Amino acid sequence: MRKDVRILLVGEPKVGKTSLIMSLVSEEFPDTVPRRAEEITIPADVTPERVPTHIVDYSEAEQSDEQLYHEISKANVICIVYSVNNKKSIEKVTSHWIPLINERTDKDSRVPLILVGNKSDLVEHSSMETILPIMNQYSEIETCVECSAKNLKNISELFYYAQKAVLHPTGPLYCPEEKEMKPPCIKALTRIFKVSDLDNDGVLNDLELNFFQRTCFNIPLAPQALEDVKNVVKRNMADGVHDNGLTLKGFLFLHTLFIQRGRHETTWTVLRRFGYDDDLELTQEYLFPPLKIPLDCTTELNHNAYLFLQSVFDKHDKDRDCALSPEELKDLFRVFPYMPWGPDVNNTVSTNEKGWITYQGYLSQWTLTTYLDVQRCLEYLGYLGYSIICEQESQAAAITVTRNKRIDLQKKQTQRSVFRCNIFGARGSGKSGFLQAFLGRSLQRQKTIREAHKSLYAISTTYVYGQEKYLLLHEVVPDFDVLSDSDLTCDVVCLVYDISNPHSFEYCAKVYKQYFLDSKTPCMVIGAKADLHEAKQLHSPGPAEFCQKHKMHPPQPFSCNAADPPSRDIYMKLTTMAMYPHARLCCMCTWNRCTYCICQNLLLSELLQTVKARLCAAVLNRLRPRVAELGALLLADAESSLTHQVHAVRRVEESAYMESSARPSTHRHVTQGDTKSSGFWLRASVGATVFAVLGFAMYRALLKPR
Repeated sequence: MRKDVRILLVGEPKVGKTSLIMSLVSEEFPDTVPRRAEEITIPADVTPERVPTHIVDYSEAEQSDEQLYHEISKANVICIVYSVNNKKSIEKVTSHWIPLINERTDKDSRVPLILVGNKSDLVEHSSMETILPIMNQYSEIETCVECSAKNLKNISELFYYAQKAVLHPTGPLYCPEEKEMKPPCIKALTRIFKVSDLDNDGVLNDLELNFFQRTCFNIPLAPQALEDVKNVVKRNMADGVHDNGLTLKGFLFLHTLFIQRGRHETTWTVLRRFGYDDDLELTQEYLFPPLKIPLDCTTELNHNAYLFLQSVFDKHDKDRDCALSPEELKDLFRVFPYMPWGPDVNNTVSTNEKGWITYQGYLSQWTLTTYLDVQRCLEYLGYLGYSIICEQESQAAAITVTRNKRIDLQKKQTQRSVFRCNIFGARGSGKSGFLQAFLGRSLQRQKTIREAHKSLYAISTTYVYGQEKYLLLHEVVPDFDVLSDSDLTCDVVCLVYDISNPHSFEYCAKVYKQYFLDSKTPCMVIGAKADLHEAKQLHSPGPAEFCQKHKMHPPQPFSCNAADPPSRDIYMKLTTMAMYPHARLCCMCTWNRCTYCICQNLLLSELLQTVKARLCAAVLNRLRPRVAELGALLLADAESSLTHQVHAVRRVEESAYMESSARPSTHRHVTQGDTKSSGFWLRASVGATVFAVLGFAMYRALLKPR
């Protein structure tokens, strides 16, 4: 809606322009009429349309032609006043005023005109027979009003129609010559129909019509009113009603009828509720509502948004195969002005054996768009009518802005659902294969992908300790000198090298030392093409020694050259590392359900931290008789001692794990002398005692009550 309306009154001298304005303001005919009335502003709260209105008078005796032209350019609507008892003033409407106004306005955006026949109190006949041919000749004329400034006849109606001509113009909606709606109006109403057709059956049933009515006009239709509407359509259109519901043709006919009967404000109310402006284009305010995203925060869809997207998927998945065929996908995007998803989407998310996007892939693509380009996501949700269907103020209600990543690191926990993994590697190292394997595609299936349809992204769900999370893989183009901030900003880094290429690991080592050596971002080294013969890497140290030196997990072998879909275990571990970057995970079982992983997860849980203080006293009482030699230390600082012992056990396990996971050539056996050393047995006994007592206490405190 416009913020205000500017009305200009023009016409021949002595036709009563100034009298009309003064009669409106004072509600009585003035005894003395000045040559020209000053500009008057009517507040919004006293106008029918609740819009401030400026009324401007023109006087040939007081103003120059330049001033007139300036006022014409500023006006939103122009009232051409004539006297019904003066034929010359009527002739001047077509011979002078309409041509003058059209010369001073743009042809594509003509200002609406209203013909005003004043002094109707002086004649007994109407001037409409003379005016109607003029109205038919000029499409920019909205209406004609006969009034009397002396008797106050139709004065308020005159300015109401002037407001209406600006706020609810007929021009963009209807073509009087052809007596039908214009194509842009049909296109906009067709989108509105499809958005309102919640079950996508091609008709608006009573529930959908009532929802539409309540959405646009804030009141539902009574059952009899619904029947009356459908009966009107039935009488005029054979296929306007089907299965007791309103079809698209019936919906369009109904709005054509509104416009023809002068109720085009009804159609405009519908159009503006669904985000359209005066040019029948979706407004920027509707498509791109404000959304503040602080630094180091990400954007995700919330639960209500996923429910909405699920309903959109369900109503277009007509064959109920949990996948969208090309025809179904095209039908889904008919409410868009363009096709938003290209062929690369099929290689970004999971598809079925036919190459159709599955339900999981559909949600994954929306998640990807929200994470990478939230403004585009807001635009897409606007086309689908999210704010209308979900009765929200805007699409911004569908977005969750996560908290700063530094806070997650400080609190050692996160509520995020989407984690980004950037993949680095030399050309030909197997990065693309690693991405496609995440979507369940073997090497044989990957060979069928066209080069132009390849994607640098892959996204799907993984499970970490029973929680469903999205892992977003991004293949970084291997140009070492032009890595951007987006290439380096991620939750976990994956360094991929080809084990059969002796030069492949060198790039990974360079990237790590240059960009991630001092970073807190966890890194994992992947030895791709593990089905091929392993060549010795020319880079020194080699991958295993490099990982050991920088306290990373040993290189993980990976291959997608098999008939069966590749294993997803390694992706689960990447997600775990992204979720817990503060924790130095020693286990690489890649399934998160071994004894060590369960214990590790328990130790990192927030619940354990809250009961730790209460259990500490009980644990110390049990430890005191068993570790007398450490009693003084435990009594001095119980909390510090317990933490020290747990860390000691972690170091023992880490040392044992690193030794067991190293290559046979570099494997260091624990000698008989080492195992008999007092330090080794002291640490082992203290660690075993701590974990035994802690586990028993946790069992009694937490599990037994359940």
